[in-house]
Amino acid sequence: MSSVDRNTMTNKSKINQALIEQFDLLLRAKYPLIYVVTAEEEPVEDLLIEVAQRGDRRILFWDIARGWSDNGSDKTSVMAALSRIAQRDKANNDSDNVIYILRDLHPILKYPHHDRHIAIIRELKNLAQDLKRDRRTIIFISHVLEVPPELTEEITAIDFPLPDIIEISHLIKQKISPQKINLSNLAWEQLVKACQGLSRTRIQRVLAKAIAAKEQVNDSDIDVILAEKQQAIRQTGILEFFTGNESLKNVGGLDNLKQWVRIRRDAFTEEAKRYGIPTPKGVLLVGIQGTGKSLSAKTIANEWRLPLLRLDIGRLFGSYVGESESRMRQMIQLAEATAPCVLWIDEIDKAFGNTNGDGDSGASRRVLGTLITWMQEKISPVFIVATANNVRILPAELLRKGRFDEIFFLNLPTESERQEIFKVHLQKLRPSRLRDFDLALLARHTKNFSGAEIEQVIIDGIHRAFGRGSSGNRQDFTTEDIISAIEETVPLAAIASQQIESLKQWAAESGARTASNDEQLLQELRKFALKLD
Repeated sequence: MSSVDRNTMTNKSKINQALIEQFDLLLRAKYPLIYVVTAEEEPVEDLLIEVAQRGDRRILFWDIARGWSDNGSDKTSVMAALSRIAQRDKANNDSDNVIYILRDLHPILKYPHHDRHIAIIRELKNLAQDLKRDRRTIIFISHVLEVPPELTEEITAIDFPLPDIIEISHLIKQKISPQKINLSNLAWEQLVKACQGLSRTRIQRVLAKAIAAKEQVNDSDIDVILAEKQQAIRQTGILEFFTGNESLKNVGGLDNLKQWVRIRRDAFTEEAKRYGIPTPKGVLLVGIQGTGKSLSAKTIANEWRLPLLRLDIGRLFGSYVGESESRMRQMIQLAEATAPCVLWIDEIDKAFGNTNGDGDSGASRRVLGTLITWMQEKISPVFIVATANNVRILPAELLRKGRFDEIFFLNLPTESERQEIFKVHLQKLRPSRLRDFDLALLARHTKNFSGAEIEQVIIDGIHRAFGRGSSGNRQDFTTEDIISAIEETVPLAAIASQQIESLKQWAAESGARTASNDEQLLQELRKFALKLD
C-alpha cells in the first residue's frame, strides 16, 4: 500500500472517529432518543456497530418488514417492538446495555395525532423516561427528520454527513483496483471533486457503471458524475444545479461589482489559503427588478469556476412542524458537501421579509435563525449570493456585518452603461451588423430603462421587422425598429419611482456600495447621508 493510501485511510478513520466520539458521548450521557438523518442506512449502521463494540453494548435492529434482527419477531407492529424494549425481553438476552435501532418511523412521527399513532407517541414518551435510568438507547434512522411536538425535548437529532474529499478518495480506491483507474493527477482531483455532494451509494453506482461499460475509470467519467450530481440535487426539490457559461463580459455596466469579483477570483485556491486570505462569505445584491442581480450571481460562479447551486425559496418551507427546518439543514449539508461552490439565494426578501409574524407558527424565524447561524460560523467554502428587491423588510440581523462580505446596490444603468448593454445583446444577435446600430441614440432614448427592459425592446424590435415582411422577403431589423419599441414601452421606473428613491435612501443609510461607477448616483447618496446627519 502506498503512503498516499495509508494517509487516506488514516484521515478517513479520523473523520469517522469524530462521529464515533459523538455517539459514544450521547450514549454515556444516557440520551434516551437519538434521531439520525441520512439517505444511507448502511454506513450509519456500520458506524453504530463500531460504537456498540467500543462500549461493550449489544445492538439490535428493527424494521416493520423484517422485525427484530435477532429473531424476526414483531413484524408489522411498532407497538410490539416498543413493548419488547419496555419489558427488557430477558429471553432474548436484553440487558441494561443495549442500542435499539428503529428504521423508518418517520411516517408515524410525522402524523402523531392520527388515531393509530397516539399510543405509539405516548409509549415513546414513556420509554424516554425509562431509558434515562439505565444504559439503553433508542436510535431512529430515517432519510428525513420528523419530530412531533410531544418529543422535541426528548429527541436529539444528528445529521450524518455526505462523504468529503478524503472519504471519497478512499471509497474509489477501495472499490476499484488501481489497474482500472486511468486518470492523470489533475483528472483524479477533478473526479474526486465531481463526486462531492453525492452519497456513497451514488458514487459506487456511477463507478460500477463505468467499469461495466469500458472496464476502467477515465476522464470521460467526470462529466457522467457531474450529470449524476445534477440529478441528485434536482431530486431534493430544494436546490437546483445551475449550468451555463455567463461571463462578466456579458454584463453591461456594474463596473465596481465586476472589479470586486475579479479581485477575488482566486480566493478559494490553496495558494490563497496559505497566503492567509479568509474564505469569502458572500454578497447581497439589492435593487429593483431587471437590474442584473440574477445575472451577476451566474457570472460570479462562472468567473470563479465554481458550481452554482440555486436555492428554491418557495420549496424550502413545508406545511408540517419541523419540515422547513429539516429542509434547511438538508440544503446546508448538500451545499457544504459540494463546496467550494456558489449558493444563489434569489429574492431572499420574499422568504424572510415578514419573520415578525406568527402566520407560519414561527417556522420562518427558526429557518432564518438556522441560516444566520450557519452564515456566521461556516468554515466551508460556500459563497452566498443573495438578491433582494425590497431590502427594507429584511430583518436587521441578516444584514449586519459578518453575514456578507459586501452589500451592493444596483441602480438603473447610466447612459454609458445602457450603451454597453445594447452592445452586449446586439453582439449576440447580429455580430456582423453591430456597426449598423446607433448605440448612442438607443442609449439616450432608454433613460430609466433597466437592463432587462433593454433586452426586451430589442426582442420587440426584431418581431416588428419580422412581421413587416413576408416569407422569403424579410428585411433585418434596424435601430428604428428598436426605437419604435422603446417609444411604446413604459419602464418599471416610471411606476416604481418611490421604491427606487427608498432604495437609494437605504443605500445611504446602510453604507452599501454602488455596483456601478455612477458619479451622479454617488452625489445623490451623499445628499441622503447629509440629511441623515
